[in-house]
Amino acid sequence: MIHPNSRTSAARRGALSQGCLIGLVIGGVLLLVVVIFGATAVSRYNGLAAGKTNVAARWAEIDNQYKRRYDLIPQLVETVKGAANFEKSTLQSIVDARASVGRVQLPSELPEDPVKLQQYMQAQQSLSGALSRLLVVAEQYPDLKANANFRDLQVQLEGTENRIAVSRRDYIDSVKTYNTSVVTFPGNIIAGMFNFKELPQLEAATPDERKVPAVKFDFESEKKK
Repeated sequence: MIHPNSRTSAARRGALSQGCLIGLVIGGVLLLVVVIFGATAVSRYNGLAAGKTNVAARWAEIDNQYKRRYDLIPQLVETVKGAANFEKSTLQSIVDARASVGRVQLPSELPEDPVKLQQYMQAQQSLSGALSRLLVVAEQYPDLKANANFRDLQVQLEGTENRIAVSRRDYIDSVKTYNTSVVTFPGNIIAGMFNFKELPQLEAATPDERKVPAVKFDFESEKKK
């Protein structure tokens, strides 16, 4: 005959065993959730970090091209000064625009202040406009047309302007992709945890800004004169 206490003890052991099993299942589910969340978090973090690095690289290319143009201008100014009676106002506008660019200071790695970025881009656009006017005016001066150094500078500036346009487009695309990752779920959660913020966007170039300063000299006509 089975003692009643034995039945009670067995029931308790069964309940404890069942409770342990349920606990293990719950623990396993929680662990799985943690693992999945951790893997997602790591993936999203790496994606955000890679996206920001890509934006920084695109910005560096824009900055390099702007610096190249900035460094070419003193040579251009000196060459143009040699032309007889060249319009001083046009030349001065180049000097002033270049100085304005030099006064706007941005971090070397990545611009995160939208106000400073806008000021910098406005200064660069003013310089582009001044260069365009100078090259158009220069067409009226035969001495400049015949100057090999001026022609070489013109080609370098045109190439630089083309590269600037391409770099701007690449930067705009990379910022758009990165900012989308920052504000959409679940990237926005990881972005908030690790202080990834939206980056200021460049405005798309206007039709006038897309025009590369180009002056095509008619050397054959000059030879016939």
